[in-house]
Amino acid sequence: MRFATLGPDDSNHAMILRRYLAERGLENASITLVDDFTSAFESLVAKRLDYVLQVTAHPAHADCVGHYMHRAFPVDSFIAASRPLAIIARRDRPRPRSLALQPATRHYADLADWPAQRDMPTIVAVAEAVLTGEVDAGLMAEEMAERHPDTLYRCQSLGAALDTWVLFGHQPLDRGPMLWPEAPIADRFHDDQ
Repeated sequence: MRFATLGPDDSNHAMILRRYLAERGLENASITLVDDFTSAFESLVAKRLDYVLQVTAHPAHADCVGHYMHRAFPVDSFIAASRPLAIIARRDRPRPRSLALQPATRHYADLADWPAQRDMPTIVAVAEAVLTGEVDAGLMAEEMAERHPDTLYRCQSLGAALDTWVLFGHQPLDRGPMLWPEAPIADRFHDDQ
């Protein structure tokens, strides 16, 4: 089986896909990491891939669902947490003013104190922009401050984002709505009666 998702190797997409495959007992599946979802979905509908994993918070999600309707189909979904996030700044910038962020994270924190904001395609790209000094700070994986303690420091911890993930295939499922019978929320419905 051939799976694809957004790279690079240390992206949330790659981490979540590996967790998903392990949970499903598919550790030997082939993983392709892509730079953009258009190429992944094109490969999916051409049957060069079997599945594509995408988080619904990604800015390209709605476009992919619409553009590939009747050619790429949701075949599984689940809820998973990202790596814990934080606003992290360079130590050599005493008054950080510029902030890089991936657009899906724009509302994760109050950014009113950051007058210069720069959109980046991925959280990994945000970290690279901060590390190279292109910007003063970024909204990125909190672990980056621990990996580079001499260069970076944590301004504000934000915690993990809890997102819905969708696995797409090139064949639709042949049954109607599918519910997770053991979903934790189901117990609450029965408790409220």
